[in-house]
Amino acid sequence: MRPGLYPEESIIRRVNRENVLPLLGGGRALLMQVAHPKVAAGVDEHSDFRAHPFRRLRRTLLMTMAIVFGDRETALAAARTVNQVHTRVRGDGYHALDPELLLWVHATLVDTALVTYETFVRRLNPIEREDFYQEMKLLGELLCVPRDRFPERLHDFDAYVGAMIAEGNVRVDARSLQLSREIMRPQSRLLPGPALVPLEVITAGLLPPLLREQFQLPWGSGRQRAFRFAIRTLPRVVAITPPLLRVWPLPGHNVTLEAATTS
Repeated sequence: MRPGLYPEESIIRRVNRENVLPLLGGGRALLMQVAHPKVAAGVDEHSDFRAHPFRRLRRTLLMTMAIVFGDRETALAAARTVNQVHTRVRGDGYHALDPELLLWVHATLVDTALVTYETFVRRLNPIEREDFYQEMKLLGELLCVPRDRFPERLHDFDAYVGAMIAEGNVRVDARSLQLSREIMRPQSRLLPGPALVPLEVITAGLLPPLLREQFQLPWGSGRQRAFRFAIRTLPRVVAITPPLLRVWPLPGHNVTLEAATTS
């Protein structure tokens, strides 16, 4: 196996290979991204997001997997692919290569990974959480986030995320609200709307409360009880799930760029 940017035992690999991250945390990450009005404008005007909201997340995750789990050449090629796409995404008041927007999108992935992993897999100790944050910086740098833009430590990062929401830099506008409805109830011939309610509950429960309110997501006592039940029971299910179903890629396996773009 050719060496990648991260060693097999790294915390970034241990966390990101868990399939529950995109399955249960994907909606949260997307909602946090489009809660930034400029990010919402970019994804709305330069993608098929309204028709296929999770296609963007799938592309992002597959390229992330190529960077984290591929060999060095695969990782660098995946980063170049993403950056080339972003050069063409610009519009009135925004450009996808704006460091502010790149940092926010990166932050949604870091924060969602930690929240989802610790909710449904296991708690990380403070050293593991800090190491994960520091290791994710390299991924962000490859995707054009200037190194001096990263909050230095994890507690600084947590303060940045909180301030972006509390101070209104990230706020749900009319476009964000429209996009959120496509995220929460994507068009699907395979799954009727009621079948998505459990994921809606989990997504709403994982969101920061202020964003949950701004997105006008239902959060009555019944949904709160359902969420508490989910966070009690799902970690037990994850713990007994065989690795073949629980993680991708399996430990010791590299991801190729071709596999990432065609999976």
